[in-house]
Amino acid sequence: MTPGQFVATPTPTRRRGAYWHSALALAVLVAAGWLARRHWPVLESGAVRLAVADQGRLLLAGTAAIGTWLCASLAQQGAVPERLPRGRLVAAQFAASAANHVLPVGLGAGVVNLRFLMRCGLPAARAATAVAAKGTAGVLVRAVLIACLAVACPGVLDLPRHAPGPTAVLLTALAVATVTALLAGPLRQRCRGVCRTALADLRAVHTRPLRAAALWGGSLAFVALHCLVLVAVTQAVALPLPPLKVALLYLAASSAAALLPTPGGLGSLDAALALALAASGAPAASAASAVLGYRLLTVWLPLVPGLLVLGVLIRRKAL
Repeated sequence: MTPGQFVATPTPTRRRGAYWHSALALAVLVAAGWLARRHWPVLESGAVRLAVADQGRLLLAGTAAIGTWLCASLAQQGAVPERLPRGRLVAAQFAASAANHVLPVGLGAGVVNLRFLMRCGLPAARAATAVAAKGTAGVLVRAVLIACLAVACPGVLDLPRHAPGPTAVLLTALAVATVTALLAGPLRQRCRGVCRTALADLRAVHTRPLRAAALWGGSLAFVALHCLVLVAVTQAVALPLPPLKVALLYLAASSAAALLPTPGGLGSLDAALALALAASGAPAASAASAVLGYRLLTVWLPLVPGLLVLGVLIRRKAL
């Protein structure tokens, strides 16, 4: 260690925050395993149903899943005034998607995009605000879509009148514990600072109409294509729910699952989405098939290729 250098040691607050996140992630994964074991016959029949589903609809779902990476690239380009290299940008979004399913709470995608923008010549502060601007745009677009679809499909998001089952109670308790942990202590001030920086960067982006259109259009198309993936899969397995209702249920379930710190919503999104579809009148086997198909196309099939692309980008010093 040369003079003037120092080794940063984690503070007790940071250590406690890391312990909280690790404990919550472990709790969600254990709960997901317990639910999978309890409902294993339903999952097994859902997998069989998916194997004999409409292959044309599944092909449409797979095409929409590929389109999400292009839309993510468009949104990230819209968050910075400089022109980014297109090929590396798309490859970085593909790698970011894979990294997002290895690390919790979107951390993987954020780190990959941050490193990519810095390698493209942006200072660390501007790269961080660009990543935050893209994330903020995605959250706002998702909220607007939920509001619009809730008006178009009244009653879908109403709370059930009967007493909640143990699964609903478990998911609710985990969500409340996560929100309480995330909003407590110094993290609250940190979140406020990040939000202020992201909003300031969004205002700067809007001075360039083409960049603003890319940011908001890419963010909207990204969410819409994820909805299309699930809608196409539900139609492939003949799930008796209208497309707008399926899209609203997906947006609500994925937003709720984002509060739980698991890699890529592993376990939390699966349980929330299956529960939402089943509570809306879908047969349990069909709901399980739809969730399995959606996760297969958006997570499991692209995971290994995405990690390989990530390794190539790191080796070539593109990240």
